[in-house]
Amino acid sequence: METNKPQKKKKWFLPLVLSLLLSTLLIFITVFTSSSSSSSRLYKTRVKNELPHFVESKLKVSATSKDPVPRLAYLISGSKGDGESLKRTLKALYHPRNQYAVHLDLEASAEERMDLAKFVKNEPLFTKLGNVRAVVRANLVTYRGPTMVTNTLHAAAILFKEGGDWDWFINLSASDYPLVTQDDLLHVLSSIPRNLNFIEHTSDIGWKENQRAKPVIIDPGLYSLQKSDVFWVSEKRSVPTAYKLFTGSAWMMLSRPFIE
Repeated sequence: METNKPQKKKKWFLPLVLSLLLSTLLIFITVFTSSSSSSSRLYKTRVKNELPHFVESKLKVSATSKDPVPRLAYLISGSKGDGESLKRTLKALYHPRNQYAVHLDLEASAEERMDLAKFVKNEPLFTKLGNVRAVVRANLVTYRGPTMVTNTLHAAAILFKEGGDWDWFINLSASDYPLVTQDDLLHVLSSIPRNLNFIEHTSDIGWKENQRAKPVIIDPGLYSLQKSDVFWVSEKRSVPTAYKLFTGSAWMMLSRPFIE
C-alpha cells in the first residue's frame, strides 16, 4: 500500500504544475495586452486633444464669381441727423448691379429711421430691382468700440442672405461721397482678382500700443440704449504675443471669401 502513494502523487502533481504554468501565462498575456491597448488609447486621446481646433477648417468658402463685371455690396451707415446725407450718398453710389444695406443707429429718432425705410420702399427703381434694403433692427453703434464691428457683421450677414452674388463688401458712412462713378469703378475692378482686399493698415502702432492696445475699454453700446463714448478702466493688459497687432482705417473694401 505504501508503494502506491508516490505513484498517485506523481499522477496529479504534473497536471497541477502544467495548469499553474498555463494560468500564469494567460494572466501575463491578458495584463500585457490590456495595458498596451489602454496606453495606446491614452496616447491617441492625448494626441487628439493636442490637435488645434479652428473654425476656419470647417468652413466652406464659396468660389469667386466668373462674371466678367463684378458686383459690389455696400453698407452705408449713419446716426442722429444723418438721414438726408445717407439718402444723398445712396443715390450717388447706386448702380443696378450692386447691393445696398442702409442703417441709422438707435441714436437717430424713430421718425428719422422710419423716413429712411419709407424712402427705400417707395423709390420706384429700388422697388423694381430689390437691391436696396434698410436694416430694420437698428443697432447702437459706438465709434472705436466693438459695436462698430458687430454692426458691420450684421449688415454683411443680411447682404449674404438677401443680396445674392456679389464680389466685394464696402462699408461707408453717410458723410462719404464717391469721387468716381460706379461704372468706372466696376470697370477697374473687372481686371483684378476677386480675392484681393483693400485695407489701410500698418504694424507700426507707435503710441497706440500704450493708449489703444493696453487699456481695457467698455463699449456702452453693448448694454445701454443711451449713446456715449467708450470709456477706459484703470486696469491695463499686456500686449498680446500670440499674434501681431495692426492699426488702420475702419473703412475698407473686403472680398466675399474674406467676409465669409
